[in-house]
Amino acid sequence: MISIVVPVFNEEKNIGELFRRVKEAMAKTGFTYEIVLVNDGSSDGSVDLITKEMATNDNIRLVQFSRNFGHQVAVTAGLDFAQGDAVVVMDADMQDPPELIPEMIDKWVDGNDVVYAVRAKRDHESWLMTTIRRIYYRLLKAMGDVDVPVDAGDFRLIDRQALNALNQLRENNRYVRGLCAWVGFRQVAVTYERPARHAGESKYSFFKLVGLALDGLSGFSNAPLRFILWIGIVVAVLSFATSGIALIAKIFSPDVVEGWSSLVLFIGCLSGIQLIALGVISDYIGRIHNEVKNRPIYVISQLDGFVEIPEISAKAVVCGPRQARKPLPASKKTD
Repeated sequence: MISIVVPVFNEEKNIGELFRRVKEAMAKTGFTYEIVLVNDGSSDGSVDLITKEMATNDNIRLVQFSRNFGHQVAVTAGLDFAQGDAVVVMDADMQDPPELIPEMIDKWVDGNDVVYAVRAKRDHESWLMTTIRRIYYRLLKAMGDVDVPVDAGDFRLIDRQALNALNQLRENNRYVRGLCAWVGFRQVAVTYERPARHAGESKYSFFKLVGLALDGLSGFSNAPLRFILWIGIVVAVLSFATSGIALIAKIFSPDVVEGWSSLVLFIGCLSGIQLIALGVISDYIGRIHNEVKNRPIYVISQLDGFVEIPEISAKAVVCGPRQARKPLPASKKTD
């Protein structure tokens, strides 16, 4: 069985198209499947549409958060509750085309544990955003402690063995694509042209994208700290050199007029570097603070469509009413 994990946040305009295209794509594979939708605090009619579809479709599971916990946490919850032999993670906006799932499954059948989708083109994005993304992914690859694939998002297939390892990583600041790279296993890429959203607007604002990028950099690399250390060493050397030059000039040229502008420039640069250093260190300390509080990653208010509630890893709270449906039909895999 294939589990398809889809985080949902105000996607009522895309839900119907999602079900239709996933059904068509999975019909080509011959595998039975389930769709695990995680409602991340939607305020529109997304849940009503999902519930309506569940009345006639036994393949749908619904996990409802008690509030909005964020995209990466929603993906984590979906992975926790997925019961398939392999799991496909995709977004509900159709920018992750379901038509790519059969190719992912083929590569999984060939023996690969993780099949990740690489975005070859982004025709719907501006040149500036595309350039920023390209620079970020290459910077992360150069600085990171793990080999995070370039231009790859969360759209991927994960084998059950790799998923079991991934679900043991319970840090609060989630960067799922980095965690997938960290667990290792045999990984392979498939390329595709990323289309525009089917409908609606992206829920990832510029500042959310920046936050996600920082999660990737600070969560999988100590390079920012090492970089600041080397800047501090360079500035310290320059400071000692400048002090020596000033002392020599004072001894041998008592009447020399000391440069006010150069002094201000030097103090300004030094102060700026110190503030940047404090900011980076504060970011790491803040992440440590979040981890030592040991709060759950998410809180679930309701589960629908599950035959039985799977055992999930620690750092999650499940409460509220639970409803069960009849089991999935037996697999009818085609030749």
